[in-house]
Amino acid sequence: MAGHSQFKNIMHRKGRQDSVRSKMFSKLAREITVAAKAGLPDPTMNARLRLAIQNAKAQSMPKDNIDRAIKKASGADTENYDEVRYEGYGPGGTAIIVEALTDNRNRTASNVRSVFTKAGGALGETGSVSFSFDHVGEITYKLSAGDADKVMEAAIEAGADDVETDEDGHYITTGFEALGEVAKALEASLGEAETVKAIWRAQNNVPVDEERAQSLLKLIDSLEDDDDVQNVYSNFEVSEEVLAKLSA
Repeated sequence: MAGHSQFKNIMHRKGRQDSVRSKMFSKLAREITVAAKAGLPDPTMNARLRLAIQNAKAQSMPKDNIDRAIKKASGADTENYDEVRYEGYGPGGTAIIVEALTDNRNRTASNVRSVFTKAGGALGETGSVSFSFDHVGEITYKLSAGDADKVMEAAIEAGADDVETDEDGHYITTGFEALGEVAKALEASLGEAETVKAIWRAQNNVPVDEERAQSLLKLIDSLEDDDDVQNVYSNFEVSEEVLAKLSA
């Protein structure tokens, strides 16, 4: 269970702050509605819905919002959302994966392509960059869940693949197919996780300078501003020096 490479990647683990909270709630609600519509509206009988609700609670989404999103799934006028993945290239040859839930594929594809083009990147075909990522499960816990040794022991017992602990929390990696089972085992030993989700993790990272990092962050922010976009992943990383400048 070798330690995960603790590179300093500027990808926003926790998303941007209060200025986009309402947009974040909207995206969380959409995921809850889609999950409830895809299975039963009961989270005890629907693993995807249970995870969607758990992640919404972790972001302090009000219970009323969560209940409305579940009820919306049974409404006659509920939109039908398609899950779509877009792949492309950003400045410096970096790879980017965009996950969306959309009721209009043409609109979303056009918007995503426009963002890539304006940033000097290019939208590619499906599969053009995802081969350089691993689709894995990530379970996060706050530091209050326990020290690194306790979390490592619990993760090994639960069948997880890797653990990384830093000043922000504990990040447990597991196989995509085993995500639900590992999360359930960890809940028994560590309590409810902060987030449980499938992510795209780059196999290798591309170092970028300050100028390209700024361009990439702008590109990612623009993608995340789109209502249809749920998640954005990339494979760029920056040095401690550049990170300090960007954080200033």
